[in-house]
Amino acid sequence: MNDKKILFSGVQPTGDLHLGNYLGAFQNWVNLQDKYNCIYSVVDLHAITINYDPEKYQERVLKTVIDLLAMGIDPQKSILFVQSQVPEHTELCWLLNTITPVSELQRMTQFKDKSKQNIANVNMGLFDYPVLQVADILLYKSEFVPVGADQVQHLELTNDILKKFNNKFGEYFSKVETIISKGERIMSLADPSKKMSKSLGENHCLSLRDDPDTIRKKIMSAITDQGPTENGEMSAGVDNLFKMMELLGDEEIVKKFHQDYHQQTLKYSELKIALVEVLINFLKPIQEKILELENNSDEVVKILEQGTEKARAIARVNIREIKEKMGLV
Repeated sequence: MNDKKILFSGVQPTGDLHLGNYLGAFQNWVNLQDKYNCIYSVVDLHAITINYDPEKYQERVLKTVIDLLAMGIDPQKSILFVQSQVPEHTELCWLLNTITPVSELQRMTQFKDKSKQNIANVNMGLFDYPVLQVADILLYKSEFVPVGADQVQHLELTNDILKKFNNKFGEYFSKVETIISKGERIMSLADPSKKMSKSLGENHCLSLRDDPDTIRKKIMSAITDQGPTENGEMSAGVDNLFKMMELLGDEEIVKKFHQDYHQQTLKYSELKIALVEVLINFLKPIQEKILELENNSDEVVKILEQGTEKARAIARVNIREIKEKMGLV
């Protein structure tokens, strides 16, 4: 590798990615490729902590990889691989478990939330999920992680654990810093009080694979005004539409709609029609690339194999150094 800092991030293979995923994370992933040595992983081990269909799992993994490549992740610039294919991730997780207090994991907000959602399957993997996430980051001695606000607690845990390691076994890891995306809170189209999520239902999110008619239907039926707000600010639904326009649209068009809003002459139907065109034009090249990659899945598998080799080359060296520090070699 060159002298650029190392950045790591991962995504679970949950099926079709949506616009909230792109603006909240992957747009950032693509833009950061020239500034950092980026290591990106489809973290399939994290996703098996909840119920899933083993027979369809590889299909989901491949679909996620194709979406990432179509959005602009460049295997010539970044390392892209599937987490379970690099066993050093789980090995480091176990090593870090030995210095992680149970009390630290008991206070993790995501564990509490996921436990409520999966009452019938509150397993040890769900509880230990944050330590595996720490291992994902530290295995490559990463110094930067692009995250959403809901992941900041996990990054705090990462820095707490690496401090414990450095204090006990000698300096090895550097502090990990967060990079927050500008679009990290794109809200549901049907309920703008909640983040856009596929789990809420099809009408709540805009899939990167949605055809023009579906995009038009979802945006035109999106919630806008829900009455005046307490502080007189833009309502959540309108703000959400503006946020998408600002992140993807032409600056002059956005400026014009803002002026209309402040002059109280804005027609929401016109804003929605303009946003529909922006989204269709933005998604068209991504969808064309998805189709091309789906018809050439052997090439996608080859990219993953090459990414795995690169990731393991780094992981093997680092895990040996970590074990030497811990007196295991």
